Parts: sequence; structure tokens; C-alpha cells
Amino acid sequence: MSRVVVVHGVGRQLDTAETLLAEVEPALRGGVGLALRRDPTLGRLTDDDIACAGYGDLYRQAGTRGEPYYRAEDVEPGFEAELLETWWREAARLDPRIPGPDTVGPDGTGSGPAARGAVGRLAGRPLSVDRVRRALHALTRTRFFGAVSDRLLISDLKQVRRYFTEPKLREAVRARAAELITPDTRVVVGHSLGSVVAYEVLCALRPERPPLTLVTLGSPLGLAGLVFDRLQPAPQQDSTGVWPAPVKQWTNLADSGDVVALVRELAPRFGPEVLDLLVDNGSEMHSMRAYLTAVETGTAIAMGLTR
Repeated sequence: MSRVVVVHGVGRQLDTAETLLAEVEPALRGGVGLALRRDPTLGRLTDDDIACAGYGDLYRQAGTRGEPYYRAEDVEPGFEAELLETWWREAARLDPRIPGPDTVGPDGTGSGPAARGAVGRLAGRPLSVDRVRRALHALTRTRFFGAVSDRLLISDLKQVRRYFTEPKLREAVRARAAELITPDTRVVVGHSLGSVVAYEVLCALRPERPPLTLVTLGSPLGLAGLVFDRLQPAPQQDSTGVWPAPVKQWTNLADSGDVVALVRELAPRFGPEVLDLLVDNGSEMHSMRAYLTAVETGTAIAMGLTR
């Protein structure tokens, strides 16, 4: 059985576990190889050590040709609107050249104080199509989302929203990861939404099983309201996240320009045992491949394999 299990994020609905592995394995082995150059005493990968939990097919719609042609009008109020606005605000903070949400009011016009705090007022109310268009226009012209069309960006919003609001889908996604995590598994790697899936699956494991290392990449786990407060199990009364009992070490890696990993330090949310590290992914701030080839990621995985 595989000692390293990788859980991907959204936007991979045309991939299977096998096609993902063809992309993930060389990147992951490369990152571990860099780590071993620095410290040859770390754990090494052997053949068949890596498996990918593919769940993208669960998002594919039967009888359609590819992804629906989403338009601004298809962004739903509530979760999708809030997440879009959150990404927009963070992208504008990272790149002053981008007009941010504070330059337009909730109705898509105006500027100044009326626009501030709009995120909190969007839940459950219609979001003007003009404002959605402004957000999409801004985001798809950033270095982060520049290669993504409006259509795919809206699709990503919907995939994240569906995970948190459709219990059967959520259960099915987690089952894909859970079936790969065996007593032989030593490291679980979660990228983007996959870090949420990995976290929830590990929280459900028996604490007496062999200890595991969790490595999260570009994770939104710390995002209050939209993600953190929707986790299963729910955060504790002191607003700290539940620690997955089988996890002996947790390394969280984030690029400083990664809009999805808006809360880049998870230790304040889940405890000081989390090791938060910044990495430099260049122009591919949220890329799973870029994260996996980082020596910091390779070190975290190799440490988990050290016995």
C-alpha cells in the first residue's frame, strides 16, 4: 500500500487518480530529492509509494459536453458571492494595480466607505451582476488568476460551495481519500480544497492507528466563516480547530501571493504544533506542481517517511 497519499483541489474533474498520479509523482519525487540533497538521513521514496485520491469525476455532469458555460449571472448569492468577493479583496491587496471591492459599492457602483465591509452583507442577498462582472474582470487579469477564464473561475466557486453544502457529495469525496489511507500510510498531502478533505478524513480516523504526517499546500483551512467554521468536526468552543488525533506532525506551506491560502498561518487556528512555512512558487502561486517541487515540501514529506 502507498505510504504517501495526495488529495487534489478543485478544477480536476477531467482527471482520474491515474492521470493525476502521472503529474503528481515526478513533482513530489523531485521535491523529496531536493530535500535529500540537503539531508541524506531523511526518509526515501520507493516504488509504488505514492497514490492520488481522484474525485474530480464526482463533479462531472452526465450528458453534458464539458463544463457548463457559466456567466456572471450564474454566481449564486451567499457562499459563492462571499468567496468571490474574498478572493477579489485579497488579490487587490496583493496587487495595488487591481481595482478592489472598496472602489465600488455592493450594487457595483460608487466607491468609498459604502463599499467597505460588503462581504458581511452579501450572504443571502442577490449580488449585482455588474459587481460580479467587475470582480471577474479584476481577478482574471491578476497574475494569480490570469490564465483562468470567467467560466472556469465560476466553476471553481461552485465546486467549493457544493463541497460544503451537499452532504452526499462531501461524503463521497472524503470516501475517495479515506479508502487510500491504510495502516501503511505515513504522509497525507492535501492541496487547496484537498487540504480540507484530508483534514476531515484524518479527524475521522481512530487515534490508535499508526501516526501520520499531514502536509497542507495552499490551504484555505484558516478562512473564517466560509471554510474554518464549516469544518467537520466543527471548531471547539474556544474557536480552535480540532486536532486530527492520528497526526503527529503537520506542516502547512503557502506562497505569499496565493489568494486561496488567504490565511497563511494555521497555527493560530489549530495550535502551535502546526509548522507554517512560506514558499516561493514564482508566477504559479497556487500550482500543486510548484508546491510539490519546493524543497520545503519535500523535506516535510521525507521527514514523515523517516522511521
